[in-house]
Amino acid sequence: MPLQMSTLHDRSAETYDAGRLDNRAPSVAHLFRDRVALSADKLAFRYATVAADGDTWHDVTWAQAKDHVYALAAGLITLGIQPEQRVALASGTRYEWALADLATMCAGGATTTIYPTTISEDVAFILGDSDSRLVFAENAAQVAKIRAIKDQAPGVAKVVVLEGEGDGDWVMSLADLEALGRAALAQDASLVDTRIDTIRPEQLATLIYTSGTTGRPKGVRLLHRTWTYQAVSNGLLDIIREDDLQYLWLPLSHVFGKQLLTINLGIGFATAIDGRIDKIVPNLAVVRPTFMGAAPRIFEKAYAGVNLLMQTEGGVKLTLFHWATKVGGRVAELAEQGKKPSAVLALQFAVADKLVLSKIRERFGGRIRFFISGSAALNQDIARWFYAVGLPVAEGYGLTESSSAACVNRVTAFKVGTVGWPIPGLEVDIADDGEVLIRGEGVMDGYHNNEEATAEALDADGWFHTGDIGEIDERGFLRITDRKKDLFKTSGGKYVAPSAIESTFKGLCPLVSQLVVHGNGRNFVSALVTLDPDAIVPWAAAHGMSGRSYAEIATSAPMHEAISGYIDQLNATLNRWETIKKFTILDHELTVEAGELTPSLKLKRKVVSDKFQDLLDAHYAG
Repeated sequence: MPLQMSTLHDRSAETYDAGRLDNRAPSVAHLFRDRVALSADKLAFRYATVAADGDTWHDVTWAQAKDHVYALAAGLITLGIQPEQRVALASGTRYEWALADLATMCAGGATTTIYPTTISEDVAFILGDSDSRLVFAENAAQVAKIRAIKDQAPGVAKVVVLEGEGDGDWVMSLADLEALGRAALAQDASLVDTRIDTIRPEQLATLIYTSGTTGRPKGVRLLHRTWTYQAVSNGLLDIIREDDLQYLWLPLSHVFGKQLLTINLGIGFATAIDGRIDKIVPNLAVVRPTFMGAAPRIFEKAYAGVNLLMQTEGGVKLTLFHWATKVGGRVAELAEQGKKPSAVLALQFAVADKLVLSKIRERFGGRIRFFISGSAALNQDIARWFYAVGLPVAEGYGLTESSSAACVNRVTAFKVGTVGWPIPGLEVDIADDGEVLIRGEGVMDGYHNNEEATAEALDADGWFHTGDIGEIDERGFLRITDRKKDLFKTSGGKYVAPSAIESTFKGLCPLVSQLVVHGNGRNFVSALVTLDPDAIVPWAAAHGMSGRSYAEIATSAPMHEAISGYIDQLNATLNRWETIKKFTILDHELTVEAGELTPSLKLKRKVVSDKFQDLLDAHYAG
């Protein structure tokens, strides 16, 4: 599957129909209703039910989805949900999340998202700050968490459990809510449509609380016009098509996942939903999607897994693998420059594709046209490898405050190491200190109940100050170099960008899951290292440690020696003051559950540094 050749050389050559942005639907609810009218009998969603003998996948058309959504929306209206009143959703990624979210907006309410891993203290704050009136809770564990802080969220009048039964009082089941709504619709078939007709673009659609590492989370206010802008603007890019099938595992409480769940309303593609991270690779072979969004950690694991497998094979297979990916890399490099391969290279690529590259793509279902990467920077070597094997990764950039997508590489116009061009209708600029500024309809309305934070983030001219440092090249591609707050200065006065170093290391070392670079105010840079539990299994077998625990392998002398070798390779690419002089391999992984990673698998740097302060201090002792 050869890469598409670039036909656009700079941003000025890109054209799109601006009229579609100006004449879009008033709300997400209108978008959904319009999509059902256009695509009633087409596939909208796929979801799996889990049983001991395996998963069973179910197909849902747009008309079938509307039947459930309208019933749930009517139930919410019957329970008294008024326009812009908040309805919280405390659940992992699943089909019912999509139904509850759409039902909330069709009832005129605003969804407040809550990660299922959010601690009780923060759940209480979010429910109270948002003044949520009803909560969709995934299961009994989430219900118990909400019940425990009930006194701190007095506005919550009802809890609807997605998985399980109600208690006949405060808690009701999803089926009970749907039955309530169907009874209301039997009395007034136009109940939901009448409510939808009242929704205006300026009404609140979603509150997403940022998962900050310090202080209370801030509620980002995203209006209906913000989401309809994302739906139409992404449709103008001609990257995703109506006949595509998306595999969606990302947390829907995160803006990236929520955006991917929204733009299908504008474009009409189908979405297979399953939030189980350990099922991503097996499900790709079953679902056979045409695209998927993911955080860099997923690409890092896939890259490391394939490369370690081939190293284990060795011999002729390894030699052929290296040759094929090198040929694919040369073709991808030409595509990046807008050029086509020579006849000889094209012939070599055809052979490489048949013998090796197509087989790699089969591991991902065999139908992937492209991936979308967001949430954090993707290592350039890993990105180039995916392009080389015919699996382009359209790296993008955005924040909760920009309703996710602000910039993205086009499949036909891309530059590895950048996050592409702004999406249609959005402006991007660079401040004097290098900070990336964003302006346009994708930007939030402000922080809920927090005028001071809003004033700090949004200036008088409407520019949102992202907190990221970046640069725009001569072709209009934006490159993000680091988070402004993450840059640190050594005691020698030299600045260090930790995320760039960490990303480089992940491309060099297939055994690592996280590298945490440290050195603010110190006389040299040091690091903490965690390992990928899947990647170290074959390594351990090859080093006489089969069956050993993660901790035993991580703390072993051979592993320290192996990581030290990769650190040496990393240091060879860095300035002297950036080089890592000492490191410690932790005897366990960093996890979302422990609060060390965000639900989108992004490092919580301050949490980790504070938690392992003693280990870091030991690097500088004496």
